[in-house]
Amino acid sequence: MSSYGSEQTALLLVDMQNDFLHPDGAYARGGAKSEAIAALSSRLKPVADAMRASGGWIVSTHFTLVPDKGGAPFISPHLKQLRPFLTTGDFAPGSFGQALIDDLAPADISVEKVAYSAFYMSRLEWVLGRAGIKRLIFAGIVTNGGVASTLRDAHVRDYHTTLLTDGCAAFDPQVHETAIASMKGIAELTSCANLLTSLS
Repeated sequence: MSSYGSEQTALLLVDMQNDFLHPDGAYARGGAKSEAIAALSSRLKPVADAMRASGGWIVSTHFTLVPDKGGAPFISPHLKQLRPFLTTGDFAPGSFGQALIDDLAPADISVEKVAYSAFYMSRLEWVLGRAGIKRLIFAGIVTNGGVASTLRDAHVRDYHTTLLTDGCAAFDPQVHETAIASMKGIAELTSCANLLTSLS
């Protein structure tokens, strides 16, 4: 069996959520769309299926906007400026928008996150340790945000990191390519097709 396919390996799906990707989600409503991001679902589905068949884990991170006592979301100033359309109910805990997209569900482990890195103030490191996961294969959105930040934090925690270069995307293709290049020294780079071959 390939080193990719084992109980110590997880496909880490970063923020592949309805509010980012679904036609009825918050980002579609706000006009924040990307063909590269939209294409990820169909490209990653066979990867997720192969990972399950190989005995590996599916771990999903979920960007979350925690509501205040009146129901309005706590939003960081930089995000409020970048995405002014975000409103009550978007990325809310337990909501349709916060959930993993149907094409990639279900996840074995789901972790809420409130910042770019899924390790920041979350239970991710704890559950990965309990599950015995040592190797993380990264996919999702956006390459220069949640993917890069979480991968860097995984690297300093001594996880073996692999990045699917065509399994992640950003709103700007050049930003995506620059982010990929910046992670070359801390992650093994491979494609979805190469990973599928290794898992088969």
